[in-house]
Amino acid sequence: MSLPHGERDLIVEETDLSTLLIVDDEENILRSLKRLFRREEYRVITATSGTEALELLNTTPVSVILSDQRMPGMTGSELFLQVKTLYPRTIRLIMSGYTELESITNAINDGAIFKFLLKPWDDDKLLEHIREAMSIYQLKIRNERLNLQLAELNKNLEEKVEEQHRRLLVKMRSLRVSQEILDQIPLAVFGVSDEGIVVEANAVANGLLEPVKAVGMPLDGTLPIEIVKEYYRLMEEDITNGISEIVTLMGARDYRVLMKRFSGNFNISGTVIVGIAQPPSTREI
Repeated sequence: MSLPHGERDLIVEETDLSTLLIVDDEENILRSLKRLFRREEYRVITATSGTEALELLNTTPVSVILSDQRMPGMTGSELFLQVKTLYPRTIRLIMSGYTELESITNAINDGAIFKFLLKPWDDDKLLEHIREAMSIYQLKIRNERLNLQLAELNKNLEEKVEEQHRRLLVKMRSLRVSQEILDQIPLAVFGVSDEGIVVEANAVANGLLEPVKAVGMPLDGTLPIEIVKEYYRLMEEDITNGISEIVTLMGARDYRVLMKRFSGNFNISGTVIVGIAQPPSTREI
């Protein structure tokens, strides 16, 4: 699969972020410039025309282009106007004489040229200009890579948040269904935390305590003393196996009360208290 123009250089290795393309129709100048850049840790490639340069750019990631202005067929400024559109991340420098400045003014104004360098060049200054251009290119690419990584992280975060939201909705629906089921069964069901607070009560349980609302209230003072005592016995003896059973009066009836303490399941712990209404004859008169 071919990548869109200008995207190819975002996936190159770090070692490929210092590729210099030199374009000049004179072979002796190309050789001279290649010798000059042997001091630097650049990958240096050359082209003898604008057409050849475009062909190279189509297959090779390039960081910086140094081109002569006066070349047959396609001038350096004409080349750079195309390169700006096709490979906008490249840093483009053109070399020419004062007499040709007017012919490249449009390219400079259009932003196709990063710097205009005079011929003949000064070796040290030229090296300095190319080093600066390489630094700018590398910083640009690394910033874009960071932005892509940030965008990917944001996307992953959004997906995780959406998944957690979906799971939360499922749990909420399950809780609502569970509550509806609890409210339909003819038993009084209480859930009590390890701190002795009533955290759950179904419709039958609430009906026994009206007008008091059980949820959020301390067990002591809300439920009969026999239930409170048995609850604390289970807590003190740390009994989690088996079911405790007592009979006590709740409302106007005797209730057989089953009590089960659980701990560690689903990262929660507490006590479930279930009251089963007994026939009037159960309590001795």
